[in-house]
Amino acid sequence: MTAFLLTNARIFDGENADCPEGMQVLIEQGQIREISTRPIKAANATTIDLAGRTLMPGLIDAHIHAYGSDVNVQKIELAGEAYRTAHASRMLGFALECGFTTVRDIGGGDYSLWHAIEERLIRAPRFYYAGKMLSMTGGHGDMRTMAEADHEYCRCGGSNSLCVVADGVDACIRATREQLRRGAHCIKIMGSGGVASPTDPIWMNQYREDEIRAIVNETTERRTYTAAHCHPASAVRRCVEFGVRSIEHGTLIDDETAAFVASHGAFVVPTMAIIFALIETGRQLGFPAHSLEKAQVAYERALGGMESMRRAGVQIGFGTDLLGQTYVQQCREFSIRREVFTPVQILRQATSVNAALLQEQGRLGCIRPGAHADLLVVDGDPLSDIGLLAADGRNLRLIMRAGELIRNEL
Repeated sequence: MTAFLLTNARIFDGENADCPEGMQVLIEQGQIREISTRPIKAANATTIDLAGRTLMPGLIDAHIHAYGSDVNVQKIELAGEAYRTAHASRMLGFALECGFTTVRDIGGGDYSLWHAIEERLIRAPRFYYAGKMLSMTGGHGDMRTMAEADHEYCRCGGSNSLCVVADGVDACIRATREQLRRGAHCIKIMGSGGVASPTDPIWMNQYREDEIRAIVNETTERRTYTAAHCHPASAVRRCVEFGVRSIEHGTLIDDETAAFVASHGAFVVPTMAIIFALIETGRQLGFPAHSLEKAQVAYERALGGMESMRRAGVQIGFGTDLLGQTYVQQCREFSIRREVFTPVQILRQATSVNAALLQEQGRLGCIRPGAHADLLVVDGDPLSDIGLLAADGRNLRLIMRAGELIRNEL
């Protein structure tokens, strides 16, 4: 593997707003080996002069669905495995070109896709996956319409391409263990009603306490964690109380619940891009009318929910949750978040905070010796103008993943 010496760099390390200039960074075997203010001796390294540009960690999107090939979830199932995989390849390639060197697929991603990425059959970011999401019957992952009768899919342990339906403690334990056996990096449950599902109100709390605690216990024993899809404050609070570590969306959270989440050290990953995209284009893309009504509820509270999280000091991750053709709006998440957060807060969310969420502190989302060489060179100062990262990668002069140059315009 080629060694690289990056010179004359201004470094944002994923945390500190004070960015040292004139730095040198040596990269060997896919890792950052040395960082120095002085010249580094590396005779066999390829030297790249950054000319004072900002060097920063690669971006992390902690909420994607690679197989989510349509905004209408019923159509995802009808599309077939080959179509879903083709969409995943297109979506992940776009993410990498936008500077996302790591993604967490929080529902549907599997070992096969991970293996294809590791074998470089697909040009994609570093890939973490939760396997299939766990839902109770009639929950956010049960995509049958009210007109459909009971069938094999809905018997405990049945599944679709993104989710497994499990009811009762034993079935939840079995489903959790099965996803972990298949290499899932964490487990995601449906902790409340959702927007895309056809039969559950968005305000509904889902799964009993004993079911959630049983799932959490299994992930704890595996030294990983449980994430939960939650919109209403009530669902957020009870899931965190029962041991869930990562709340997905948290759209309808309030000040009191945000403070509770912060006090327990849990994470929340808001997903603004999908909400705005569905409100603007959902009808044209075939998003069901009943789901658009629920999306409107989330839209009206979305920014206010993030305000509550910010004031409470919640650990806020960066995610997008984009489905179907909306995947091209991934970088829009930066533009939406600047209504609530400063540029450096957003940068931390998309780097060091997400790395901590992934249990990869010191390896991802940072620039330090021993970290993976997942790096970006930005033309301009993203700490002053976060819009530089909202331009679909057009302001990135260099993208490196695991020490491999994805793009080099220097």
